[in-house]
Amino acid sequence: MTTDSASPESSRLTDGFHLVVDALRANGVDTIYGIVGIPITDLARVAQASGIRYIGFRQETSAGNAAAAAGFLTRRPGVCLTTSGPGFLNGLPAIANATTNCFPMIQISGSGNRALVDLQRGDYQDLDQLSAARPFVKAAYRIARIEDIGRGIARAIRTAVSGRPGGVYLDIPGDVLGQAMDAAAAAQTVWRVVDPAPRQLPAPEALDRALALLARAQRPLIVLGKGAAYAQADDVIRKFVEATGIPFLPMSMAKGLLPDSHPQSAAAARSLAISRADTVLLVGARLNWLLGHGASPQWSADAAFIQADIATSEFDSNQPIAAPLAGDIGSVMSALLAGAVQRPITAPAEWVGELAERRSRNDAKMRQRLAENPHPMRFYNALGAIRSVLQDNPDVYVVNEGANALDLARNVIDMAEPRHRLDTGTWGVMGIGMGYAIAVAVETGKPVVAIEGDSAFGFSGMEVETLCRYRLPVTVVILNNGGVYRGDEAPPGGDPAPTVLNARAHHELIAEAFGGKGYHVTTPAELCSALTEAIASGGPSIIDCELDPAAGVESGHLANLNPTSAAAKPAGVSAGA
Repeated sequence: MTTDSASPESSRLTDGFHLVVDALRANGVDTIYGIVGIPITDLARVAQASGIRYIGFRQETSAGNAAAAAGFLTRRPGVCLTTSGPGFLNGLPAIANATTNCFPMIQISGSGNRALVDLQRGDYQDLDQLSAARPFVKAAYRIARIEDIGRGIARAIRTAVSGRPGGVYLDIPGDVLGQAMDAAAAAQTVWRVVDPAPRQLPAPEALDRALALLARAQRPLIVLGKGAAYAQADDVIRKFVEATGIPFLPMSMAKGLLPDSHPQSAAAARSLAISRADTVLLVGARLNWLLGHGASPQWSADAAFIQADIATSEFDSNQPIAAPLAGDIGSVMSALLAGAVQRPITAPAEWVGELAERRSRNDAKMRQRLAENPHPMRFYNALGAIRSVLQDNPDVYVVNEGANALDLARNVIDMAEPRHRLDTGTWGVMGIGMGYAIAVAVETGKPVVAIEGDSAFGFSGMEVETLCRYRLPVTVVILNNGGVYRGDEAPPGGDPAPTVLNARAHHELIAEAFGGKGYHVTTPAELCSALTEAIASGGPSIIDCELDPAAGVESGHLANLNPTSAAAKPAGVSAGA
């Protein structure tokens, strides 16, 4: 902002950089994740000078992933700032992933001169960014005049969080950022959005229909999705589950809404619960591929589905929804709880006992598996060591990605607190690890343990420098079996096989290079000791956990989605492993 002390008040000017920051601050934005460059470098400087925290990354996809995770944790849109052209494109995978996962996020990108770009005259980083973004986001807007900056920010915020949350792209050409206008007039163009995500109550007849189905159910099941975790309606969800006695199955990012140790949890009896349930209440969960599209043979052919979702377009997307409940999760669950009190609903004891018996049997198998102590380490005894440390540190957040590292950690690592587990979500995309971990540390101030496959870590590993620069309390545990899936595939020629990485890599040296703490461990005892010390330090660290290269299976638990040539299979790996 420029001020001429000799001029009257009406001649004070402001520019687009300051107006963007004023509009963000007016709407409670206190953190921006991004990478500076033409034409938005001064925007980051002005934001930082205004009191907004700016977290600078090494690659835009990670910055976007951080903004997405911030949106999930806070229910306010996380903001990612990128340069034009390639910087914008690098941010696009993250905002597309945020939209798919229903996380509120805004990507603000500088862009080129419209007169040059629209005629394709070959401007610097010439790209029609608005058109490129539209297929991948909830909405995309361009601000073409300085006087529309406040309106554009307000529109982006409301769009990102209202209804089903998602990503919004906001395009601001460099010349608009540089425009100036009267400061007093500019102040009138900025406003705070009022109630951007208002409550939406379900219809009474919809509630009656759902409650009647639950009352008649012989084998009811509640499935909690990450939408339930996002809603932050933890108390009413717990009260409904416990009042009805209905077993619940948490999807991975809903773990901790009720503790995994809760007696009604069917997580350890997942296959039985899904295959036998006759009435299923979906709470913030979608019948997508993660739930087998609700279809037989994974599900009972006569299962009746009740679905609570804010987006009515989600109903009947894969299976008939017998009782759709349109509304926000908090309002729907409050209404169901009130109805369950008036019309007592109780899960049949025989069904509860059937699941409890299977859970007990599977828990015993898990304990036996975790007690094994092969050397070199394999996934289970490494994860067992991590589990024991996390049980002593229940406030720690967990970020998890990989193939085997993701699939097995989801089953082994119990969660006791809501929204303390973030992972690859609906798309199963790799590379979210460091961005998510940074956002969790920034937004909560709590320690974070990122459990990474060595391949998955490589997608965003340079962000360790970001961890170290901001001295964030993040410990990265790399389950290093030297490969994509596993590291023992024998190549037919002189080059490494397609799935093979460096089995003896010392990833901990990356942390040491940037001033963090590094550990290299080969036994569960060493892993326990290193992880305990790293969490207690409150700083950034990497633990390279050396595993047997033969540990793991191809594509984790998703081998059925990975068609392969039988002739191309490595020795010792069967089709569909």
